[in-house]
Amino acid sequence: MPDSKSRLTAEDYAALVEQAPIMIWRARTDSLCDYFNARWLAFTGRSLELEQGNGWAEGVHPEDLQRCVDHYLVHFNQRVPFEMEYRLRRHDGAWRWILDQGTPLFALDGGFRGFTGSCIDVTERVEAQATLAQAQEMKIRTLQGLLPICMLCKKIKNDRGYWDELETYIREHSAADFSHCLCPDCYPLYVSQLQNEVQDMKASRGDAS
Repeated sequence: MPDSKSRLTAEDYAALVEQAPIMIWRARTDSLCDYFNARWLAFTGRSLELEQGNGWAEGVHPEDLQRCVDHYLVHFNQRVPFEMEYRLRRHDGAWRWILDQGTPLFALDGGFRGFTGSCIDVTERVEAQATLAQAQEMKIRTLQGLLPICMLCKKIKNDRGYWDELETYIREHSAADFSHCLCPDCYPLYVSQLQNEVQDMKASRGDAS
């Protein structure tokens, strides 16, 4: 059994919540927020009075606000945990991506007491994922579509209307390069061609040997 001296007092709990390294909020049974910890207020640079009720929503990016509120209310009314990401304006005016996780609160008798949630700044992860997705999209788009290619010389018509060698076109439109070699099917033909060229050179010099 834990020592009675190790039990946390109400003041200890308050200090833990206020000084926690994450942003914490609480909503009443009417879904309106009545508490934000010091970490949240320091992040937004606003007072508790301004954030209470629906005031916190003023800091949410306009493009994310409706989605954010709808997601919150659906889970609140169903009294089930939720998780969502949205952009929240920091005290310096910068938009930061926030991961918000909320969970319902219940009293010992099972009565619904509202919701509480915690938020962390995940901007670096979101931006890294966006950069990776953009790179993958560019890779997928590379050399997609119908390419006009000459049926005889195999040159490709570029975006400017000029005809490029196949290797030149691929180098300019992808990260690929070439190392030249001979496949098993072409090797005998290449050797035969070299032999014929040697014979032609000898014949042109009058060398019958």
